[in-house]
Amino acid sequence: MKTASARIAANKRQDFIKEYGVVPISELHRFFIKKKGVLMTKEEVLKKYFGYDSFRAGQETLVNSILSGRDTLGIMPTGAGKSLCYQIPALLMPGITLVISPLISLMKDQVTALNQAGIHAAYLNSSLTQGQYQTALRNLIQGRYKIVYVAPERLLTESFLWAASQIEISMVSVDEAHCISQWGQDFRPSYLKIPDFVEQLQVRPVVSAFTATATAEVREDIAAILGLQDPVTLVTGFDRKNLRFSVKQPADKMAATLAYIMEHPDECGIIYCLTRKTVEEVHNALVGRGFSATRYHAGLSDEERRENQEDFIFDRKEIMVATNAFGMGIDKSNVRYVIHYNMPKNMESYYQEAGRAGRDGLPSECVLFYSGQDVVTNQFFIDRMEAAEGMDEETAALVQERERERLKKMTFYCFTNECLRAYILRYFGEYGDNYCGNCSNCLTQFEEKDVSETARNLIGCVKTARRSYGMTLIVDTVHGSKNSRLLQVGMDQNPYYGTCEEEPIYRLRQILNHLLVEGYLFLTDDKYPVLELTEKSEEILNGSTLLMKTAKEQPKKIKEKKPKKRLLAEEGEVDYDLFEKLRGLRMELAKKDRVPPYLVFTDKTLTQMCQLRPKSKEEMLMVSGVGENKFRKYGEAFLALLNEERQD
Repeated sequence: MKTASARIAANKRQDFIKEYGVVPISELHRFFIKKKGVLMTKEEVLKKYFGYDSFRAGQETLVNSILSGRDTLGIMPTGAGKSLCYQIPALLMPGITLVISPLISLMKDQVTALNQAGIHAAYLNSSLTQGQYQTALRNLIQGRYKIVYVAPERLLTESFLWAASQIEISMVSVDEAHCISQWGQDFRPSYLKIPDFVEQLQVRPVVSAFTATATAEVREDIAAILGLQDPVTLVTGFDRKNLRFSVKQPADKMAATLAYIMEHPDECGIIYCLTRKTVEEVHNALVGRGFSATRYHAGLSDEERRENQEDFIFDRKEIMVATNAFGMGIDKSNVRYVIHYNMPKNMESYYQEAGRAGRDGLPSECVLFYSGQDVVTNQFFIDRMEAAEGMDEETAALVQERERERLKKMTFYCFTNECLRAYILRYFGEYGDNYCGNCSNCLTQFEEKDVSETARNLIGCVKTARRSYGMTLIVDTVHGSKNSRLLQVGMDQNPYYGTCEEEPIYRLRQILNHLLVEGYLFLTDDKYPVLELTEKSEEILNGSTLLMKTAKEQPKKIKEKKPKKRLLAEEGEVDYDLFEKLRGLRMELAKKDRVPPYLVFTDKTLTQMCQLRPKSKEEMLMVSGVGENKFRKYGEAFLALLNEERQD
């Protein structure tokens, strides 16, 4: 007689066959991805499916780790090729790889790219109808996919758990792994289901995890929560040398934005704003002046967000104006600039958002427009933070406190006179030269000025005030302002009132921020931050000299408007007219196949075609990003166009 558990299992099997119309894969023969009956090497997979001749820094180490059966944690900057580190092993391992991914848009993008490359992949998330979900699950069980992306919310559902028990899972790979840590910038409670899912599998697969932005603390959290067993951990570095960073404090952000876009015609870019209202204002200003722009924020309907996102991804619109709700997992490779219209709340968010520029490795720009109001707005958002699901009050308060500290470090970034790239890298634990030659600070001529007297006045004002005040009131006091707030609290009677009336307000703020960065003053993390003295404050009051780097005043030059004729590539320049013709062909083919243009070929691939001008299939396959499947689909069309150009 069957036991109760055996009867339940038998019934589940019958129900499964009845619902999905297939026998579980446990009763079918296993299969392997082979090339003429022989397993391919990782190098052959890299070339055949992805079109690359060699691995980038760190990729081969991570691929080898997974193939050897080791749990793996990879920290790689955006655009460094994290996805290849789990996709290549997935094709070489005997079973199926499940990729846990946080966003529907991310899954769609990755799956479309894989299918374009000739790799059978699918996703399981809430965007599918019940019928589509059942079909995808049935194909999964029959072994028709090598890689399946799944939302974390689906992992512990009965139907998915049952399906998972009937297939051979070689690897569970966690994308955007920082989402599992409450100390990360995008904590998602649904990610906490991942270790529970892995524990319920009959045979524990290899577990790998990847992210672009994770401090040492977050990396430790990822490994601990996922239960990684003796993992190979590799941090390839956070530097993106093709990105140029700059911080500006324009008096008129809208005018500065419009001027920048006018200087970069026909380029794709993202403009990030802190609030929905600002998104609408910037978007309306751009559209009103004839720019090709769209918008994205949580106040729009799901349908409008989807349409606007597709307009940007498919190059129907050149500029996306958005809140931070847009972007995670967007793999659009030809974003040439990212403008932060407002300062974000922390360095992690900033670097992740800025990193959406130049994913193809070509020169791109990351511009941050700062104003003091940005700090106030971010502080307001932090004060209104709600505790995440399952988080107790004490932990929620600790998270809030850390967010305030992160905001402070983000603010310091906007005022440092040191190398911006070095500041970012130090934040993530990397140290090197304090000169990159590719940021606004390194490219600006600086001179050191003695600001000791002004610094003494500011610190003295803080020390002699009847109680602690914020930055604005202290600056207004030494500047000799007569605003009502200052007079109301009696700061016009302070001995340092009006001692710096000749200094412009912006310079007083710069010096005050320099005092904060150097530790001569401290700004509290309270709801209404106030200035306090530190142990170093007395050094200035006792006569120590304080030097501060300031930008030299540059004579204004009238820029001559020149037509854009050449395109800068990684090495040298390419013919802009030819590049535009290749882009036009790419758009035609993309429309025909209903895929984003960059999934046909990236800008980097097109620039190499311009430089190498291949004449045959063999030469075309030497172009980075042209694999066999891509050539089979598009290669002849591009060869024909290049041949026409040669004849002309």
